[in-house]
Amino acid sequence: MKYIFVTGGVVSSLGKGLTAGALGALLEMRGFSVRIQKFDPYLNVDPGTMSPFQHGEVYVLDDGAETDLDLGHYERFTSGSLSRANSLTSGKVYEAVIAKERRGDYLGKTVQVIPHVTNEIKERIHKGGEGVDVLITEIGGTTGDIEGLPFLEALRQFQLDLGRENVLFIHCTLVPYIKAAGELKTKPSQQSVAKLREIGIQPDILVCRTEHPITAEMRQKLSLYCNVPAKAVVECRDVEDSIYELPLALAGENLDELVIQRLSLPAKPRDLHIWEDVVRKLKHPSHQVRIGVVGKYIELQDAYKSVYESIIHGGIANDCGVEIVRIDSEDLEKHGINQLQGLDGILVPGGFGDRGIEGKIMAVRYARENRIPYYGLCLGMQVAVIEFARHVCSLADANSTEFDPNTKNPVIDIMEEQKKVTEKGGTMRLGAYECLLQPGSHAFAAYGTDHIMERHRHRFEFNGKYREQFEKAGLRIGGTNPKTGLVEIVEVIDHPWFVGVQYHPEFKSKPTKPHPLFAAFIKAALKGKKIRAA
Repeated sequence: MKYIFVTGGVVSSLGKGLTAGALGALLEMRGFSVRIQKFDPYLNVDPGTMSPFQHGEVYVLDDGAETDLDLGHYERFTSGSLSRANSLTSGKVYEAVIAKERRGDYLGKTVQVIPHVTNEIKERIHKGGEGVDVLITEIGGTTGDIEGLPFLEALRQFQLDLGRENVLFIHCTLVPYIKAAGELKTKPSQQSVAKLREIGIQPDILVCRTEHPITAEMRQKLSLYCNVPAKAVVECRDVEDSIYELPLALAGENLDELVIQRLSLPAKPRDLHIWEDVVRKLKHPSHQVRIGVVGKYIELQDAYKSVYESIIHGGIANDCGVEIVRIDSEDLEKHGINQLQGLDGILVPGGFGDRGIEGKIMAVRYARENRIPYYGLCLGMQVAVIEFARHVCSLADANSTEFDPNTKNPVIDIMEEQKKVTEKGGTMRLGAYECLLQPGSHAFAAYGTDHIMERHRHRFEFNGKYREQFEKAGLRIGGTNPKTGLVEIVEVIDHPWFVGVQYHPEFKSKPTKPHPLFAAFIKAALKGKKIRAA
């Protein structure tokens, strides 16, 4: 069992998560089993209640854990499925330590950061890596941040406990270009590594984020001042077109070879053809489509990170480039539907609250009436039901929000289990649940099977009281939960491709294995474009 820890310095957003994911992909190409986890220093217990404007999307795992969006990168780059054991925050650590103290587990001892907090962190490292050859752990934040110190201290102890031959440290750092001087500067990296060494951690590999090539002379300088071999100074420039070029870029810097040599892992030949094929289709696609994403967090890229990536994966499956057009649903309400013209497909992602709902309903109606392929995720499925109820079924109770307390029998109602509100609020439906698909549906054709497991995160659902009425009007129930009867998939029958799903398929899509529904959506968009052009 080998352990790799990825830290960062100078500034945040250096790409530690992507570096960890790309390294995981390279090690898998060498035949090793890999798992990646994230330790975040913030005091929130998890990102579940954090604003998408501050933190980006909440990434949900099969076991219902609400986690940081970096876990999405980990699952997209590697084949392993993650669990709540692979996501840890300071809030979770202190919550666990205090719970043990209240139970008397520490037998009256004074509870301290060392050893009690650090021991809790080390236990999670051991637990997170069970059953794999290599565990990669990313430490969030920036070296020197006060809230991150207990994690770094735990890592120092961990290497001492297991031996240097089993633990490797990668430090991501910034090598900025000073335009006025016309040169790259290594001093920030030197200072960052010095701070890490003060804590007792010596990095084995430097991953240098830079906009310009790092010269051999500069590598030697970083090697001298940071006490890292020159060959272990890895250049990491911005990739040209896609983050999925990163495994190939880091392979060019021999990052995986450095790791294998340092940890004395059995050498296996590298096979990169899967990633080379992905990059080829991204850079030189045979086709092109325009997909509109209609949401209310449009100005923030990370709020719909998995959705955007999954759309790109659908393009890869069809050897098709995808231009993603971001459309603010509130702008549709104010300025009309002109922004929707010229799109080959429309997607409405998940969300909470009633702001922007009417704009999303306008987008749904435009797609349905103009026979443009439509794909609704969670809330996107719910607004599709509301739109159909209003304009096809003419139902008076077609509420304009997820749940309108003034509507007696809404078509989208709060789930029964959510009505049992406790002091902590509703429980929310989280994690993987079963779904049985209807033969003859678009979903059945896409999946090629009648039984699937998909991840959920919602409190509202299709009101089953209206099922017969909807079906008579032409809304097919494409999938249901076999245990609860919850409607999981709706489809408009008299439409080339109109699918809404209650779950979040974007959490199970990878560039090397695109999700079936995203692949089918892009295929339908491409087909519709060809028909209109004929």
